[in-house]
Amino acid sequence: MVLSSDRRASKGFFIGSKITQKILQIDDTIGVAIAGQVSDAEYLVNAVRAERKLVTLQRGYPLTVKETAKLIANIAYNGMKNYQPYLAEFIVAGVDLTGPHVLISDMSGAVSAENFVSTGSGSPIAYGVLESTYKEGLSLEEGKEVASSAVRAAMERDPGSGNGIDVVTIPTSALQLSVAARTN
Repeated sequence: MVLSSDRRASKGFFIGSKITQKILQIDDTIGVAIAGQVSDAEYLVNAVRAERKLVTLQRGYPLTVKETAKLIANIAYNGMKNYQPYLAEFIVAGVDLTGPHVLISDMSGAVSAENFVSTGSGSPIAYGVLESTYKEGLSLEEGKEVASSAVRAAMERDPGSGNGIDVVTIPTSALQLSVAARTN
């Protein structure tokens, strides 16, 4: 699994930050890429991280990637339903016992599984690169190159994107570590 993002946080036509971290790790097996209002996204990811730990302690094994994405979606939906929406979108990527997963969730609480996905102001440009270069069975190194190329293309044309590229990989070996920890 590969997550990639730029580092720019914009406030309208103003660059609010050039060092924003838009990829947050839930744990060793799941990461979340964020777009939208950074404070809302960080709050929601921190809440999900804590809730996921509680559920793991209660039932003895962690939430799956899909369950984690649904947890994010449920919290986002409750915010929208209560007229206090989280103005953010989330790409949840990770590995669990059923394999690798990439899911996207928005502020309406919708969740959909994809082979690849992009979000944020640069996503129309990034999708062009992803659709032309992604193929099933990419290695982590090939995936990093495809993801970085998509972000780089977005940074070339989108004023809301820029200031460098962050890449986070979640190898399937992370799953083996998680399973080993669960059986001990």
